[in-house]
Order: sequence, then C-alpha cells, then structure tokens
Amino acid sequence: MPTYNRSHLKQLESEAIYIMREVAAQFERPVLLFSGGKDSIVMTHLAHKAFYPGKIPFPLMHIDTGHNFQETLDFRDRMIERIGARLIVRHVQDSIDQGRVQEETGPTASRNALQTVTLLDGLAEFKFEAAMGGARRDEEKARAKERFFSHRDRFGQWDPKNQRPELWGLYNGRKQMGESFRVFPISNWTEMDIWQYIRMENIEIPSLYFSHRRDVIERDGALLAATEVVQPLPGEAIENRLVRFRTIGDMTCTGAVMSDASSLDDIIYEVASARVTERGGRSDDKRSEAAMEDRKRHGYF
Repeated sequence: MPTYNRSHLKQLESEAIYIMREVAAQFERPVLLFSGGKDSIVMTHLAHKAFYPGKIPFPLMHIDTGHNFQETLDFRDRMIERIGARLIVRHVQDSIDQGRVQEETGPTASRNALQTVTLLDGLAEFKFEAAMGGARRDEEKARAKERFFSHRDRFGQWDPKNQRPELWGLYNGRKQMGESFRVFPISNWTEMDIWQYIRMENIEIPSLYFSHRRDVIERDGALLAATEVVQPLPGEAIENRLVRFRTIGDMTCTGAVMSDASSLDDIIYEVASARVTERGGRSDDKRSEAAMEDRKRHGYF
C-alpha cells in the first residue's frame, strides 16, 4: 500500500492556508468556488481550518449546470449545513432562460461550457474581486500555466502571457477597476496528495468516488452515466458495470472508470498505479487540443 509523507502534506496545507489568508487580507469580497468535487471539498476543509474557530469569512458559490449528479447536490447541502457556511447557487438554466447562452443541441450536447457565462454573471452580481478555485497544475496543461494569483481583465478573461511573478511567497493582488483575480491555493498539489490528505484528515466525500454499480454508456473511450440527459446513440448499449468517478462534474461529460475501489486505501493504491490522468475520462477536454485553455481565456475557472 502506498505510504504518504505527513510533513509533505502539512507543508502543502500550510501553503494553501497562507494563500487563503492572503486573499482574505487583500480583497474585500472574495469567494470560494465550489463544485462538489474532491478538490473543492478539500478547499472548503482548508478554509475551515484557516479561520477556525471563526466561520469561513467568505461565501461559497456553486454554478449548477442542471445536469449535476444528485449525489453531489445532496452532499453539498449536508456539508454546508454541517459547517455553517454561506452558499450561493447560480443556475445555468437561468442563463438559458434569459437568453444569455444558447443550449447546445445534438446527441453530444453539454452544458459544461455554458457555465462560464453563469459564473461571470454571478461574480459580477456580487462584485467578487477574487474567486478561489481548486484547480491543480498536474490536472491539465493549461492549468499548469497558472500562477497562485491569476489576474483577469475586466471581462474575466485570462492572458497566459500576462502573469505576475510570485517570488518569496509574495502575492500581488493590486488591480484596476473592474479587474479581478482567480486564486488557486492548491496549485502545487497532485491527485495523490489530495487523496492522501483526505485520508489523513478523515474528510467526508461523495459516494460517487467509491466503487458502485451503475448503468453506463461507453462513448469515445469514456463511460458516461446513463441518465435522462445521456442516452445511448445508435450502436451504443446501456451496461451495468462496477465503476467509480475520479473526477465529478456535469453528467454529460464526466466519465467513470472501471473499479472495485471501495475504500480510501483502495483509491490511493489505484491512483498510484494509474496510467491515465484523472481528466482522461472528461469528454469536454477532448473537443480540441486547447479545449481547457480556450475556456479559461473566456473566464472558465
């Protein structure tokens, strides 16, 4: 069974907590972006530790595509009630109804890309100056380019060539009117770090991360959950398989993996031997070579 270095995890924890406290000190209206996935759950846990015994001094915001797993939504509501945090939810369906975005059509339609507009509208509505996200540099090549403090222009857009230096643990949060920041306190963490920290801290996570039987459809190498928004195309079949999810997002683009990992130790062993990244089952990343970078340029977190 893979072991973990407790001091290494504590160093990562201290770094993330330091950055969160810097955000709280430098910005009047920060927010923590919450998806219900393991990274945002760890972020929430870190925020709780950073400001304990007080409550988390900024709200959490969830952008609900309307195609989230019910297990994720149920977990979110239980967690918020338990820690006493303030939760803001904004819905992609409202953006569609208002004509702000146009819903995709066709057999592979997804709302994942549409949430960018809903996110930017939500940030503008509450005048949030800094939005903290759980992105990590090991996830995807576009995210590897991010600084801890990622400057965004007044349209919420990201320019990878216009990043500020971050030397000696000093972070520059100065901005012009209308500009903002995305902040990524766990940038230096890996997927393995996340799972080992979850085990070390005994953090509750959604049941989707553990092995369970589920009806799935194999499509373009990904196992998508068969639901009302994901139906089989001609030549495809619904199969009941033993699976789990390495990453959780919109049902239309989040693929499961075949697995019998029923405990955190099992998951850690599985991650240690994996040869495919956790986003390898995300069909939204496969739409183009620069899919993630394109979305980030337009305001995706």
